[in-house]
Amino acid sequence: MTMWTKPVGIIGTGSFVPENIVTNADLEKIVDTNDQWIRERTGIEERRVAPEGMNASDMATEAAKRAMEAAGLTAEDIDCIIVATLTGDMSVPSTACLVQANLGATKAAAFDLGAACSGFVYGLITAGSYVNNQFFKNVLVIGVEVMSRVLNWKDRSTCILFGDGAGAAVVSSVPEGYGMLGMDMGANGAGGMAICIPSSGTAMVPNDKRIEEGLTFVHMDGAEVYKFAVKIMGRTVLNALEKAGLKLEDLDRFIPHQANTRIIDSAAHRLKMPADKVFVNLPKYGNTSAASVAIALDEAVRSGFVERDHTVAFAGFGAGLTWAGLVMKWY
Repeated sequence: MTMWTKPVGIIGTGSFVPENIVTNADLEKIVDTNDQWIRERTGIEERRVAPEGMNASDMATEAAKRAMEAAGLTAEDIDCIIVATLTGDMSVPSTACLVQANLGATKAAAFDLGAACSGFVYGLITAGSYVNNQFFKNVLVIGVEVMSRVLNWKDRSTCILFGDGAGAAVVSSVPEGYGMLGMDMGANGAGGMAICIPSSGTAMVPNDKRIEEGLTFVHMDGAEVYKFAVKIMGRTVLNALEKAGLKLEDLDRFIPHQANTRIIDSAAHRLKMPADKVFVNLPKYGNTSAASVAIALDEAVRSGFVERDHTVAFAGFGAGLTWAGLVMKWY
């Protein structure tokens, strides 16, 4: 059983992370925290930070090139570019349009998608719909963030959590029996202020005073977000499985949003997935928001953790509040 009328899946993946590593020990020098505290509560050991001059569009372009190479496609073959991000280069033009120009993908439509940490999975489902309806043949989905530039590095509750990076996938037709089988998307806008950047748009235009007050940085109610995540991460996968007509025992691999090891462990327990079937790269990169699942997927594929015929589940949750789950048979 599948929700699609035609088999649609992923034919190539790619990722990119900056070389600059910021360890927990480095953070000890700038905020009142320590390595043990961070590891025990989050599972994070280090994160990547983009250097000055490297923007979201640059990282997205590199990840996209690697995904296209893996798919055996050129820029001419790409019909649409979807970039999931909350830290795009600017509001206008979209980061997707900047990537389109960088790639020379002149035939491609391009737009940004705003679903925060759920963004890449939202993007995969959106791309799958386009390909299933034969509106586009090859859709490039990118998750990218430069979270380091929207963090208050004096706020130990947030600056320890996030990192920079990009991941990409090419969504296209696949042989019968493979591809996307079931999906789930949702939002709870009433809880949206649990993760926000107060002064980041037209409701509260950034100015010197607001910058000084820290209103242009990420604000998060950690306890509320944790409760939401623990509840929703496993549930969204269960919903996707149900729509696919599959059971828990049919799952071979789980690639969750990399936000916190406790949240990942809770979801894995709910899905009855042993640790060796759950992909985790959180210790190396921290929470890269919309890039998180994308980077994890690329590393899982390139390391052989995900192989042909595996039934794989993806789950994302994030600001909005949003969530998304996707189950697919890997081709």
